[in-house]
Amino acid sequence: MLSEIRQIVENVAREKGIDLEIVYGALEEAYQKAGRSKYGYDYDIRATIDRRTGAVTLRRYREVREPDLIDNEAAQITLQQAKREKKDAALGEFLIDELPSFDYGRISAQTAKQVIVQKIRDAEREKQFDEFKDRVGEIISGVVKRVEYGNVTVDLGRAEAILRRDECIPRENIKNGDRIRAYIYDVRREGRGPQIFISRTHPGFMAALFTQEVPEIYEGLIEIKSVARDPGSRAKIAVYAREGSIDPVGACVGMRGSRVQAVVGELQGEKIDIVPWSTDFATFVVNALAPADVSKVVFDEDKKKLDVVVPDDQLSLAIGRRGQNVRLASILIGWDIDILTEEEESKRRAEEFRTKSALFIEALDVDEVIAQLLVAEGFKTVEEIVQEDVSELIRIEGFNEEVAAELQNRAQNWLTAKAEKFEAQKKALGIQEDLLSMEGLTQDQVITLAEKGVKSRDDLADLATDELVEILGAEQMSMQAAEKMIMAARAHWFADEENQDSADEAAVA
Repeated sequence: MLSEIRQIVENVAREKGIDLEIVYGALEEAYQKAGRSKYGYDYDIRATIDRRTGAVTLRRYREVREPDLIDNEAAQITLQQAKREKKDAALGEFLIDELPSFDYGRISAQTAKQVIVQKIRDAEREKQFDEFKDRVGEIISGVVKRVEYGNVTVDLGRAEAILRRDECIPRENIKNGDRIRAYIYDVRREGRGPQIFISRTHPGFMAALFTQEVPEIYEGLIEIKSVARDPGSRAKIAVYAREGSIDPVGACVGMRGSRVQAVVGELQGEKIDIVPWSTDFATFVVNALAPADVSKVVFDEDKKKLDVVVPDDQLSLAIGRRGQNVRLASILIGWDIDILTEEEESKRRAEEFRTKSALFIEALDVDEVIAQLLVAEGFKTVEEIVQEDVSELIRIEGFNEEVAAELQNRAQNWLTAKAEKFEAQKKALGIQEDLLSMEGLTQDQVITLAEKGVKSRDDLADLATDELVEILGAEQMSMQAAEKMIMAARAHWFADEENQDSADEAAVA
């Protein structure tokens, strides 16, 4: 017959779905705590439960240490004292004395119960965390338990999940008792137990729904490259077929739209554009901006920005209502998109051509024809002329080695004069070296900032994103680039805080 203790352990482990050893460990800790309350909390008393018979044994442990290292006489003993009890005792050894059983009493029993309950609760929480931490990225189904101020608590059976107000689809009416599906995007270990955060607005939710509805995606024949959503309104999803014989868009749409309609229904009528992904980036951009027709795409790889030119009658279609179409396309491809009409693009190119020509006329002291030739050949800065090989310059119509050498000489002289002027301005304005070392700022931008009182890295870090864009101009720096630069300027603040925390911890230790 199994002992009563063993039966209790097995019943609790089965009921709570946790390992037997965890329950045994909780019981042993409870007996240990009761023993210390009986004999004294300074004593090193340990309890063990025989896994076969359920018998409980209490033992007192005393460590053999050097006399000058003893700080607890109840749990430590000198070698000389130990040899009186055990002749072959050695340093580092434990003397173990078995203690008699005793009546635990009401207080000890209550303490033991609290220990066991807490240990089992901790084990349950750890089991929940281990179960759900690997399910991030999955769709789960649960019943709405309560709705408070728009935040929804969902019962998953063995755990609860949190669907925050901003993770719900706009205008979606969720009530107690509703069964809903959502996407697990985060699982955190917190003091009150594992917190499971779910979402119905996350791009991954739509991707996971398509994976469930489209067998070709589940089997890996079609790959979802990216997703962009305006929850409850419109979305774009880029798909790619690994085999040329498969139509990725048709597979996702399904017979008479059955597959995509199943996803649309779950997303409360969200309109979905299924975009064929292409290895040719320009083609992908054109597809992403559908249904608008695109005339031309101009890349700026340094800024990850696109100028997309469309016919005049396609401008509103390309931008979309409240900028929705271009915004979703930008998220889908991961680049900033600037939509221009053909007339606007022509004016912009003409202005850029004029600006660059004026720069070369001033810097190189040449006439308009030569300046325009340089611009037409793709030169944008004076530095490029200095760095270019002479053999490339003489390929320009009307240029020979003498003209090329003279242009490079004038360019170098202009750059030298500009550098000397910058050094003088830097000294006069009191510009700090840490500002100059910021990656992404040109000398002209540094001067512009200094004239506005931004003379150090800390001054730059104190700016708001829109302030930096206003000072330098939107044509010089986008909001995204400004935000990235300000965060880089603030990075040393956080490093200093971490170093201070480490120093404080070392001092306490």
